[in-house]
This record gives sequence, structure tokens and C-alpha cells, in this order.
Amino acid sequence: MLSFLPALLRGIIASLIMALNTLFLCWPLFILALFKLALPFPPIQRALRFGMHWIAETWIAVNGFWIRLVQRIEWDVQGLDSLDKQHSWLVTSNHQSWVDILALQYQFNHRLPLLKFFLKKELIWVPVIGLCWWALEFPFMKRYSKEYLAKHPEKQGQDLATTRKACERYKTNPVSVFNFLEGTRFTPSKHTQQQSPYQHLLKPKAGGIAFVLDAMGEQLHGLVNVTLYYPQGRPTLWCLLSGRLKKIIMRVEIMPIPQQFIGHDYSSDEAYRQAFQAWVNELWQAKDEQLDELVRLDKQ
Repeated sequence: MLSFLPALLRGIIASLIMALNTLFLCWPLFILALFKLALPFPPIQRALRFGMHWIAETWIAVNGFWIRLVQRIEWDVQGLDSLDKQHSWLVTSNHQSWVDILALQYQFNHRLPLLKFFLKKELIWVPVIGLCWWALEFPFMKRYSKEYLAKHPEKQGQDLATTRKACERYKTNPVSVFNFLEGTRFTPSKHTQQQSPYQHLLKPKAGGIAFVLDAMGEQLHGLVNVTLYYPQGRPTLWCLLSGRLKKIIMRVEIMPIPQQFIGHDYSSDEAYRQAFQAWVNELWQAKDEQLDELVRLDKQ
């Protein structure tokens, strides 16, 4: 434990460990990715994916080391008992901070298959880590506005095509397909701008997980529904790096995916789209009430 050191020094040490961890492990990851490109044989690619996932899990484990090194976080976590690595899962969570991803990886590493996030296409250009996401077959999504699609109708459905392509690759190895339903981190200004009906959440965007259920719903074992709450307020990444994050509350609920939502076209079936959005809204209403209860208990 380095809690006796100043926060600035702890942050520098943690940042260096994370950077060196990434730079060291990216090379074997890239080598296996090149082998996978050069050897298009399903059994070989399946074995290579296991190797690449092991490298990613090692990276997460080292991150867990520096998280424990610079601070003593009080983890209040419930609901991990029913998770397993033998099945594929759909995973979602509310989105408070960049810390969310590291917190989820910390708790789910070796409990779930590797989390694969939906990412904005522009993130592929992030130095080193963007190529790591590409090598690990994270789906990169290009978002178009309604106005742009009205002028360029040929772009309609490209998100679904990207999701289908990614999910086809996921059929050979267990995977946890992760999507932040809010699409962006919660801030009071975004909450006001959206006129969100929820007290602690932004409006959920159902299209992403609907595409996943259309493409690979039959192989998903269930929905892992996560609620994150930080009693100190929404932390920055530097709060975690510098050892100033004291407590994280996480509630994990394993839920069945309704059969009527598997294998339907969200983009063209209006009745299905309305029913699916209503189901997602119910999930979000329950999550908002759960967050309200967590806030109330924290203030007691």
C-alpha cells in the first residue's frame, strides 16, 4: 500500500504502471492478431482468440494490482455469485465516469468472459490502445444523425451490419458484449438537456443491444444488469490513479432475456421497436429507483 505517499506521487506511479503494462502486453497481442489474419482457419482462430483474451485478462489483472497499491477501496458488491465464463452474456450498466470501465473489469475479470465494448469509430486512433481494441475485435460504431441519414439513406443500417459482423466472430468463443445504454457519461447538463424522466440517469438508447439480440440472441445466456454508485460523487480517472477513491457500490442482477426480443429487426419493425423500448425503459426505471435507495442509505 502506498497510501502514505502524496496523491500526486501515487498518481504518477499508477500511471506509469498502467502505461508500461499496456506497452509490454500490446506486442504479444499484436503478434497473435497478425497470426489470426494470416491463418483463416476456424480452429486456429479460436485458439488464438483464447490466447488474446488471456493477454487482455492479464492486462486487467495488472491494473487491479496498481488499483490496490495506491488506495484501499471499500467495495460494496452484490450479485457476482451466478456469473460464469462458460457462457456468453449481454452486459449493461449506467455510466457515471471513465472509472466505470476499470471498476467493471476489476470485478468481472475471470468471472465473465472478456468484456467487449461498443466504441465510437474515432477511438481506433487512440495511440496503442486503439489498435489493442481492434485486435481484440471490439465493435467500432459510426453514429449518424437523423439529418445526415435523411441526406444519405445509403448509410442506413450500417450500425446493424457492423454489429452483425462483430457478433459473427463472437460465436466461436464465449464473450460478454457490453453496452452503456445511456451512450455517454451522466452529467447534470446532459440530464437537463435531455429532459430525462429519471432522477439519476440519462435516457437509455435501446438500438445497440437490440442489434446484438438480433445478431446473436440465441447464444446469450442472459442479461447482466449492473448499477454503479460512487458515494463520494462521480470520480475522475485521476481520482482512481491518485488513490483518492474510497468506496464503490456495485449491484449486479442476472436477468433472463425475453424470448420475444430475440431475432427481430429493430430498425424496420415498429411494433417490436416500441415493445423493446418499453422493456428497456422499465429496466431503467428500476435502476433509477435502486440508485435512489442507494443514495438514501448512504446519507443515513
